[in-house]
Amino acid sequence: MTRTGKAYNRRSLLRAAPSLTVVVVVLAALAFAAPALAGKPTGDFVNFAQCPTKVTGVNSCIFGQTTSGEFVIKKTIVPISKTITLQGGIITNEETGAETFVEAANGETLSKTPQTVPGGLLKIVAPEFFPEPLKKIINEFINKGITGVNATSELVGKPTISRQNLLSGTGSGFVLPVRVHLENTFLGPTCYVGSKAHPVTIELTTGTTSPPLPNKPITGKLGELEFKDENNLLIIRKNSLVNNTFAAPEAEGCGSQILFGLFTGLIDKAVDSELELPSASGNNTAIFNGTLENATAAAVIASEK
Repeated sequence: MTRTGKAYNRRSLLRAAPSLTVVVVVLAALAFAAPALAGKPTGDFVNFAQCPTKVTGVNSCIFGQTTSGEFVIKKTIVPISKTITLQGGIITNEETGAETFVEAANGETLSKTPQTVPGGLLKIVAPEFFPEPLKKIINEFINKGITGVNATSELVGKPTISRQNLLSGTGSGFVLPVRVHLENTFLGPTCYVGSKAHPVTIELTTGTTSPPLPNKPITGKLGELEFKDENNLLIIRKNSLVNNTFAAPEAEGCGSQILFGLFTGLIDKAVDSELELPSASGNNTAIFNGTLENATAAAVIASEK
């Protein structure tokens, strides 16, 4: 195959052996095209506006949206009810086939989409060992109805990707190093589970997991593949990425706005008690259902207007 911006003929692809390797090669082989005039992608490529096509070596663009699923830490289940977007580009090493994920052009690689925690802080009460002034403050906050909590997954490192693993259902397709931001008036603006130093590392697969007990194996799903625009665009619908082997560390930074943060460590312990943190591998689950789109960078650039 030559490194040109020309589309591949669909019939020739279908006549070839329908191996997963062929699918990956079709998506990765087109080289990065010469820069076009500044503009935005159009038509079927409109979702790739933040693909980092100006980064040297980027030859593919990724756009994924999670529209349902759940994030579970111990007994706390957070349904995914608002769309989470993952976007960026891919540099493929022509000799080894290894893929490097490149973050979105605007820096918003993973959208910060708050998800509602069912029940909020309803079960959190001031522990008996807290100082009386702090117990009073905590219980007043809760009794006034300030109980709703949002949980937002935020990247704290660069994702990794293997499209071969995604397509074959073996190994990790995406690895997301994140922290979970717990937000409400009482917890304040700096309450997190996970950090850059101690991330919650979620190794997502379309295959079957092998978690320690008490979790049992769960299986993801590649979904339904559709090639468009002369094979320059692959859309995978009804995709399911799963993982239930990750661990979650203790909370930190909670209640930093109460009495100038004097009792932050104690509020952290209250959150840890409620969420049963730290939570070891085998107790947590992530299920992300949605759609994945993968386009050649050359086609995205060619569509710009």
